[in-house]
Amino acid sequence: MASESSQATVLVTRRVPRAVLDAIARHATLRIWEGDNPIPRETLLEWLPGCAGLYCMLTDRIDPEVLDAGSSLRVISQMAVGVDNIDLSACTARGIPVGNTPGVLTETTADLALALILATLRRVIESAAFIKAGQWVTWRPMELVGRDLHHSTVGIIGFGRIGKAVAKRLRGFDCHILYTQRSPDPDAARLGAAYVDLPTLLASSDVVTLHCPLTVETRGLIGARELAQMRQEAILVNTSRGPVIDQAALVEALAAGRIAGAGLDVTDPEPIPSDSPLLSMPQVVVLPHIGSATIATRTKMAELAADNLIAGLAGKRLPHLANPAVYPEA
Repeated sequence: MASESSQATVLVTRRVPRAVLDAIARHATLRIWEGDNPIPRETLLEWLPGCAGLYCMLTDRIDPEVLDAGSSLRVISQMAVGVDNIDLSACTARGIPVGNTPGVLTETTADLALALILATLRRVIESAAFIKAGQWVTWRPMELVGRDLHHSTVGIIGFGRIGKAVAKRLRGFDCHILYTQRSPDPDAARLGAAYVDLPTLLASSDVVTLHCPLTVETRGLIGARELAQMRQEAILVNTSRGPVIDQAALVEALAAGRIAGAGLDVTDPEPIPSDSPLLSMPQVVVLPHIGSATIATRTKMAELAADNLIAGLAGKRLPHLANPAVYPEA
């Protein structure tokens, strides 16, 4: 088995830490896209034939056309938790296991969610821009006043690993925590979180923060109707996936003052166009999808993706598998 995997070729669609590439190179020949930007679609299709493994990023669309070009693929490993860019059903039908990197970025993304909440509530980015523009003349009692996080009500949509990690942090601010998902979670009481339905959460929360995966059910989950249910002084924060929010409806709600602000680490599309109305709204904080962007976390993600890839090349079950149906029941 080792000799078989050592003859394999793996396509890596972006530069990752050298130590990770060296680890993969002990099992396969590497074909690496060295650019900082995503591998061009035509290059991906050109380089895939003959490859046994694909080490990809969430910016790579893995659909039937790609899978047809990579007809010799034995494993796909993505350096991300979400796999909404990958056609999992098509991979499963072709017997290709798909790996992802859950768990490792939970705490880092929860930290970023708190940073976005605080930055939006307290108008941090707007205040920094105010100084840089030379507008700070004197201290004024009601200038750039924001809203408190402490003792506020925060609604968490999606109470998985990251949602729970956010709830844990919010307890330090003495927040009243609500959450919603398909069904109540037994860990919620320990975290001081109360289960409610989505309309109740939207109507009751000072902060609504999104931590659900992008699925058919969650695409457009927050649209015009849901934004109208939110409190006028509330803010919306998203560190999950951009298409969970109907972005046009969000722009309209913000412009009309129906909600107070938004903090977005993800947008639809990504990157957000430079002429997007969101970028000219002072009550909106937009970040370039940096939820997992710490040295330690990105390195661990790269290592975990390599572990999945190496296991797949050797014909072993992937440690972190996004499509378990690919393996027949024992």
